[in-house]
Amino acid sequence: MTSYTLKQAADLLHAKKISAVELANEYLAAIEAKNPALNGYITLNKELTLAEAQAADARIATGNAGALTGVPVAFKDIFCQTGWKSACSSKMLDNFVSPYTATVVQNLLNEGMVTLGRTNMDEFAMGSTNETSFYGATKNPWNPEHVPGGSSGGSAAVVAARLAPAALGSDTGGSIRQPASHCGITGIKPTYGVVSRFGMVAYASSFDQAGPMAQTAEDCALLLNAMASFDERDSTSLERAKEDYTRDLNQPLKGIKIGLPKEYFGSHNSADVQTALQQVIVLLKQQGAEMVDVTLPQTELSIPAYYVLTSAEASTNLSRYDGVRYGHRAAQFGDLEEMYSNTRAEGFGSEVKRRIMIGTYVLSHGYYDAYYLKAQKLRRLVANDFQTALQGCDLILGPAAPTAAPKLGSNIQDPVQMYLSDIYTIAVNLAGLPAMSLPAGFSSDGLPVGVQLIGNYFSEAKLLNVAHQVQQNSDWHLKAPE
Repeated sequence: MTSYTLKQAADLLHAKKISAVELANEYLAAIEAKNPALNGYITLNKELTLAEAQAADARIATGNAGALTGVPVAFKDIFCQTGWKSACSSKMLDNFVSPYTATVVQNLLNEGMVTLGRTNMDEFAMGSTNETSFYGATKNPWNPEHVPGGSSGGSAAVVAARLAPAALGSDTGGSIRQPASHCGITGIKPTYGVVSRFGMVAYASSFDQAGPMAQTAEDCALLLNAMASFDERDSTSLERAKEDYTRDLNQPLKGIKIGLPKEYFGSHNSADVQTALQQVIVLLKQQGAEMVDVTLPQTELSIPAYYVLTSAEASTNLSRYDGVRYGHRAAQFGDLEEMYSNTRAEGFGSEVKRRIMIGTYVLSHGYYDAYYLKAQKLRRLVANDFQTALQGCDLILGPAAPTAAPKLGSNIQDPVQMYLSDIYTIAVNLAGLPAMSLPAGFSSDGLPVGVQLIGNYFSEAKLLNVAHQVQQNSDWHLKAPE
């Protein structure tokens, strides 16, 4: 049962060929057997999971089921949910049980989906390898010597390992797309503001966006239908008419123009990534798509702009963790100032401390104009580059990452190298555009390789259409680790 796509599981549940309780028990048994080695889940609660499954079966029996009622889902540990520990994979929040539920989680619960557990992640979503977690690194299910990517590495790993048909992730600079690529699954980051951020622990508020991760583009479209909504509790939430993101899945690709940025096809990509890109280009051409050359000249400058801006926002957002109201508090301190400093020294990991220090520095007097203000100007230039490029094409194709998943420990001691691995994903977040990763083959040593599709604002349905058509003519997305 655990090999079903989300769509297959939903169809079987609605046909009453399986029950939500049966399906949940199958996944819980698989998690018990495989998760200790994978470390993809960090919080489980069998009683809560089965209670939700029983409620889903009752809805199905009365004919009151939604499209996804009874389907299990995993939530990245960044999303708050009543009654569940929401630690953001940090010692700072290791004892925090949320008193409220994130809007995007509630939307899926309203559909009748069943919570399997909380997935591991880089601490406070800061990292690209899932190695900064307080609970230890998640392993890549294709090869446990390699990382699953980050920061949504736990979500990507449990979907790839068939320990969940779908999972929620968050994407600040590629944290859905890069781990989806490294684990051989599909993931989409919607246009900024389409999905509510209320109840999602903040890293960099003007970048963070929740999105679905699943085996297929069709699964992601079904999830996005339920996830997207206006939320008055989120000041950045967009008030828009409800969309059906499955509406264009079966549209032919004849005549669609795909932009190929010259900056995305250089020698810095591994041979495996170049091969994957060419395979997808061939598939798209066979279906009538036209390839056009475009340019994104600010690509290399997007990295310093991104890390200046996100670190600045992180230093502000994480100032709330002081040991006073909730979370970790140091046991030994002399006065209030010492309680603050000891609590933060003990509660935060090294990568989080590094970004807080960078952010505080660039916001400080005398450096604001030199760093923060210049980075904001660069952000506008990056967004302008995309608009110029998209005038000549419908979507942009490129790598999700320059290589397949690196080995555990290979980048964690070299922060700059880790930051450079995000070169193809972070510009999308600077501009607030939608983008997705889809499987496109395997490296010479058997690791998944993904490619990235980027669209203009609110073009999620077109992105999903192209990805779905690629998947209708390939089987990379159906392969699972042994």
